[in-house]
Amino acid sequence: MSLIHPTALVDPAAELADSVAVGPYAVIGPRVRIGARTQVGAHCVIEGDTRIGEDNRIFQFASLGAAPQDKKYAGEPTRLEIGDRNTIREFCTFNTGTVQDAGVTRVGSDNWIMAYVHVAHDCVVGDQTVLANNATLAGHVQVGDHAIIGGLTGVHQFCRIGAHAMVGFGSHVSQDVTPFTMVDGNPLGARGLNTEGLRRRGFSPARVAALKRAYRLLYRQGLTLEAALAALDALAAEGGEGAGDVRALRDFVAASRRGIAR
Repeated sequence: MSLIHPTALVDPAAELADSVAVGPYAVIGPRVRIGARTQVGAHCVIEGDTRIGEDNRIFQFASLGAAPQDKKYAGEPTRLEIGDRNTIREFCTFNTGTVQDAGVTRVGSDNWIMAYVHVAHDCVVGDQTVLANNATLAGHVQVGDHAIIGGLTGVHQFCRIGAHAMVGFGSHVSQDVTPFTMVDGNPLGARGLNTEGLRRRGFSPARVAALKRAYRLLYRQGLTLEAALAALDALAAEGGEGAGDVRALRDFVAASRRGIAR
């Protein structure tokens, strides 16, 4: 029995594993490749040079692989890549990349992406993230592993959201969000360390304690950014179980081009 509904329009050149299920009235273009056991819901449109891995569930009315919403785009060959085991809910829109960046939009694996989420051109989304309803990523945004972005949140182009960070509901993200941190608001502000999230992901008490010290240095002691970086260097140099986490936080801040939300 075919897993492709008779009303679906699947281009003969598309490459679908035998176990891919395609719902009614879905449209799949010629340059699409979809891995085993992925389910494509009714009325989805998957086009462009789009590569989708295994065991994804794509709900009805999603639009994946459309041309980027960028006036500079002139039809250059760019693509969208999606990993494995993602849940992509209704009315999500993921665009391909642009030649002004790497030419590819990437979404990793094991992500929980809720309804109406937009992932614009050249975004890079890691693994095991949560993007709640109507979260909107502008072009060139990077989202680290295990990050959570609350509903109705807008993220400005070129911003980075660090691993294990949590962005609250309805926030306006116009600067980088440091790893391990909770932020919210408009203007955006840091509210504390994402302690509960870290514990749930198996961070030991020693690692959490080191990050608490790092958070106070960066956000609570009134240090200039230069002084805070030096203090984080000294803290990481002390060694111990959390030294690698402190170093990751320090390196993220040092690499920021838009500044960090403080």
